[in-house]
Amino acid sequence: MTIEENKNNVYQAVKAACEKANRSSDEVNIIAVTKYVSSDIAEELVKTGIKHIAENRVDKFLDKYQALNNYDLTWHLIGTLQRRKVKDVINLVDYFHALDSVKLAEEIQKRANHTIKCFLQVNVSGEESKHGFSPEELDTVLDQIKNLDNICIVGLMTMAPIDADDQELDVIFSQTNELRKSIQEKKIKNVPCDQLSMGMSRDFDEAIQNGSTFVRIGSAFFKENGD
Repeated sequence: MTIEENKNNVYQAVKAACEKANRSSDEVNIIAVTKYVSSDIAEELVKTGIKHIAENRVDKFLDKYQALNNYDLTWHLIGTLQRRKVKDVINLVDYFHALDSVKLAEEIQKRANHTIKCFLQVNVSGEESKHGFSPEELDTVLDQIKNLDNICIVGLMTMAPIDADDQELDVIFSQTNELRKSIQEKKIKNVPCDQLSMGMSRDFDEAIQNGSTFVRIGSAFFKENGD
């Protein structure tokens, strides 16, 4: 399949998932994760109409940003960000999906020259290999970062285990949505928390059923192009 055919299939699958969940497809933003492909291949995808681009490493993000800065794109950094690299990238980012420590939030506050839309990364599954706050930490964390005016906590991000079955996915994603709702109801300054970054190529259907508003899709776009 061509990249355009893959893109059309992804959009149709997301639309079908939204219909199944009785949601409008306008509620779900499709983010193309281009971490395993070159800038040239990423540009092919952008030319099909993709508007959201994501990278998980700072060096790759900067490469893609430089190569594609002539396009009107929304840029997402979705991977772990070391504090020493914040200054190199944060002011190019529209959404940062992996805010996983108070010290990182403080560094972003220090280096940002505009408000950065951030997702708190939450480790709902409890996997030791995953970064993120435990659900029990969230109230304390929010109290510590709510006055950082260069950070807007737009929502929560989580990742499910790679081998999770449908029932496990439903539990993890629904729990994350309930956490998001409980935070939103608190009406905390700089914390609207009305978005969810959940779901990848293998599990976006279940994520959409549970309220995801940003799905991070990589391999489904590049099935015959190296991803």
